[in-house]
Amino acid sequence: MTTTSSNDLFEDDLDLPDPGAQQRYARLIGLDHVKTRLAKEAELILQPHLLREWSLRAHNTVLPAVDRLTHRPPLIIFAGDVGTGKTTLAETFADAIARRHRIDVRVKRLSLRARGTGAVGEMTRLIGTAFDVVLDEARAAGSTRPTILVIDEADALAQSREASQMHHEDRAGVNALIRGISQIATEAPGVLVIMCTNRIGALDPAIRRRAAAEFDFIRPDETQRAAILTALFEGVHLSPSDLEHLVELTGPDGRGYGHTYSDLVDRVLAATCLAAYPDRPVTAQLIAEQIRTCPPTPPFTAQS
Repeated sequence: MTTTSSNDLFEDDLDLPDPGAQQRYARLIGLDHVKTRLAKEAELILQPHLLREWSLRAHNTVLPAVDRLTHRPPLIIFAGDVGTGKTTLAETFADAIARRHRIDVRVKRLSLRARGTGAVGEMTRLIGTAFDVVLDEARAAGSTRPTILVIDEADALAQSREASQMHHEDRAGVNALIRGISQIATEAPGVLVIMCTNRIGALDPAIRRRAAAEFDFIRPDETQRAAILTALFEGVHLSPSDLEHLVELTGPDGRGYGHTYSDLVDRVLAATCLAAYPDRPVTAQLIAEQIRTCPPTPPFTAQS
């Protein structure tokens, strides 16, 4: 039997706090409402004693509700279109937690290689091995270093077993994933699993039932696009009417969908700077021209 190393199952670990992660997190503009709630949800799963301490301070007793909350499954699901910041947030949000509580947090990113090649029993073995690695590391670290396991493109591993065309091996893999999450819940407090998916409807219902929370990531609205554009082009003189025009151009504009976060950050910003370099200043007109040449990416569909 072929042996599988940790390097085969995970991308490089991210150890927080980290300056790069801090910068990536700060650049996620317009997601403050998600960041605030996520910080509380994750903080209390990673450090359940904080909820008990709050209850004692506020009520002089540990409320029954606290006991129920501290036994929630350590799973949070991020769902939404491509380019809305799910993966970046999953990998970096704990940097703020690490800094606030002066602790170390390890982020482990499961590789799609864990899906295997389709051989009988392979996916089950690989997923089981991956969770064993996470559990062993968590036990060794104890309560001193919480761990976050990020599973990107989770629908590739956790596709609904109700799908008629689903292969037996895929069904077994989903079962292994559910067992791994349940094992973490009972044996490794201080571990949080984050699943990111573009197709929330494709996830197995049993996975979704186990989630402590689901966060929906949508394309930025007018207020969010204004904040993103203002931050991206700080130092460029944009009048209120200029900004209003740019926000309108990056909206649905007859297409039914507007620009995603990554459309603005990775495409419009780059195109504008390159169009201005080396001898022109960035202006509202130039930004508008580049927005027109960089239309928004179409929404993700099952057929995409």
